[in-house]
Amino acid sequence: MIVAELGAATKRFGAVAALDRVSLAIDDGDVLALLGANGAGKTTAIALLLGLRVPDEGWARLFGLDPCRVDARRRIGVVPQEVAFPPTLRVREVLELVRRHYEEPAAVDAVSARFGLERLLRRQLGGLSGGERRLVAVALAFVGAPRLVVLDEPTAGLDSDARVRVWDAVRLHARAGATVLLTTHHLDEAEALAERVVLLERGVVVEDGNVAAIKRAAGFTRVSFRAPPGLAIDGVSREGDLARADVEDAGAFVTALVRRGISLADLEVRPLSLDEAIAARRAQR
Repeated sequence: MIVAELGAATKRFGAVAALDRVSLAIDDGDVLALLGANGAGKTTAIALLLGLRVPDEGWARLFGLDPCRVDARRRIGVVPQEVAFPPTLRVREVLELVRRHYEEPAAVDAVSARFGLERLLRRQLGGLSGGERRLVAVALAFVGAPRLVVLDEPTAGLDSDARVRVWDAVRLHARAGATVLLTTHHLDEAEALAERVVLLERGVVVEDGNVAAIKRAAGFTRVSFRAPPGLAIDGVSREGDLARADVEDAGAFVTALVRRGISLADLEVRPLSLDEAIAARRAQR
């Protein structure tokens, strides 16, 4: 079942096309990371999928329905980039308020335990730190036990412990068979959580596939080693005394270094990370 879909969707702001004929289908149970630099069109794509904006051309569907319909929206939980709370409302009160909009919501105590909010439940939202408010905002996306959770930069401003809690919540939600769509500038986060990655550049989809496939498509393996002073080899970059190269055949590359009598202290041979693979793919285009 397709949970959310864009069909040749275009959205312009004046002369600028934030999205240009973007087609995207998110299946039930997917964990999809929508990636791209600032201004690439990520937030616009989410706004179309949620019915917050209307495409100038093409269409958007949420559970096969117009995204503006209440019966579609009742099956989603959302964390926008910016959230404003009534400052005097308490954390438990806002969790209870949001969960009452869903047919089969999660229990407040269970959600607060998942996100480590127990000590905050009686606190007023206006008295929380920015990171604490962000964690409450993420918890609100899950408190209704929705079929689709949309997270726009969910861990921005969070400390490492809170970030881990959000990652665990995403994984738990996915294991329950629900769907997650997230945007993030942290590609390690996308690699850790997502099964599928869609990369936008200037409003156009330039990559769409699972993480392993994108890394394979880059066609490289990273080789790094502690380089002796003065070593200069074509295709090898240096950072201090660490040399590294992205090569198609790591075995042949290392063999060639050994035959030249080059010391390979601290040798590491590994696949590219998602971040490195995307950079390599961008260079290939």
